[in-house]
Amino acid sequence: MSRSRSQRNFFRRMVIAAMAAATAVAGPAAQAQGISLLRDAEIEKYLEDYSWPIFEAAGLPPSSIEILIVNDQSINAFAGGRYMGMNSGMITFVETPNELEAVIAHEAGHLKANHSTRTQDAASNAGVPMLVGLVLAAGAVAAGAPDAGLGLFSLGQTVGTANFLKYSRGQESTADQLSITFLDRVGHSSQGALDLWGRMRNSQIITGNRINPYFQTHPMANTRLSALKERAQESPYFEKEDSPEEIHRLRLIQAKIKGFLQEPNQTLREYPLSDQSEPAHYARSIAHYKYSDIENALKEVRTLTEAHPDNPYYRELEGQILFEYGRTLESIEPHRRTIELVPDNALFRINLGRALLGAGGPEQLQEAEQELKRATILERDNSYAWFELARVYGAQGKEPLADLATAESRFHLGAKADANRFARRAMRGIRRGTPEWRQAADIIMATQPEGGGQPLPTGVEEDAPKPLPAPEEKSDRPDVPDPIVINEGGR
Repeated sequence: MSRSRSQRNFFRRMVIAAMAAATAVAGPAAQAQGISLLRDAEIEKYLEDYSWPIFEAAGLPPSSIEILIVNDQSINAFAGGRYMGMNSGMITFVETPNELEAVIAHEAGHLKANHSTRTQDAASNAGVPMLVGLVLAAGAVAAGAPDAGLGLFSLGQTVGTANFLKYSRGQESTADQLSITFLDRVGHSSQGALDLWGRMRNSQIITGNRINPYFQTHPMANTRLSALKERAQESPYFEKEDSPEEIHRLRLIQAKIKGFLQEPNQTLREYPLSDQSEPAHYARSIAHYKYSDIENALKEVRTLTEAHPDNPYYRELEGQILFEYGRTLESIEPHRRTIELVPDNALFRINLGRALLGAGGPEQLQEAEQELKRATILERDNSYAWFELARVYGAQGKEPLADLATAESRFHLGAKADANRFARRAMRGIRRGTPEWRQAADIIMATQPEGGGQPLPTGVEEDAPKPLPAPEEKSDRPDVPDPIVINEGGR
């Protein structure tokens, strides 16, 4: 068994099992309150751009921390293990990038101080349902189809973060102080923390009997706020402000989130036609798209692409609108442009692969195969990329490879039995000893039931060796080296 594969997915598979148990016990009413995560290249890049410098300042390896976007308009954030999560509601609530930085730095303080250790101990004493808190459930999420522009994945989760990720006031004070240290190290102000916490505390964001969930998990005492203010105002960077460009970028992100997650009527009221700003065009294009008003959606987004031809996210939206409303061939070019602008984004390559698969011609299928292979290299555990790759192989008549890609897809979703079954089917049609055969064997060994399972299928045997040809007369042409075979699906 591949040790790295086994260790990487053990926790993920455990969480999926726990999640299934919790939803089975909770029933339909609780499942209706399930948690969902969002995948979006633009929002992920935005959070990464602000988070990574802070993680580095905290001495945390940025690439080891997974940033999650939670589809929840309540104002909350969390951190634990190797995850940091941000509710969509927090992103749309902040008024400046510096306020968002304050949240990120605060959560980085919890990570640096290992505050999740206490909650993990509490979870182990609380039984299976407690294991499906957001931090753990994050491990069960694979990238999915961005069917509404923002990929959304329901986790059917019934345990909120209010209990699972509750911090003590002492831990909150520690995270406060660390956050200012981290912001000082990157040369940014802590003013955003005072503005955000003060605004949240003054309003309390109470709806009926419900208090703002951020204060349920992050208790704010007067003495703590005073200590935070005193330390922040001592910083040499306290008066530093966000640039107009930074604020504009935040407004675009907020417009996108509102466009996708609000009702279209609400978005069109918030961004009326009299508003000809870039964020307004962005929000309206998405609102019209959700209304199935494709012509107005394209009109708005093409206003953006004409003014900003090198913005990959506007191109992505244009391609998404065209693809979702059946104009598959037209959608290919905008999606191809996103790859030209940002070659190393897996979600962009999945979008292009889907469009090419929808076109269905032999050349398009070959290109779709290459794009989706590259996506799985960029995000090895992206189950949806493997699923789409399986569809491409099926359309090409490559059934063993389709089974292998399906096995990978099911494996990264935690479906061990399915992954094992499809890998065995794949192995029977794959030549023994090839990289693909070893890939299938790796999945089988990593998904064997306790106590062992059936032996590995033998696979297709090598053809009998052919006799060597008689030596030919030496040519004057130079020798050509053998081609190097690069196994894109290998490990």
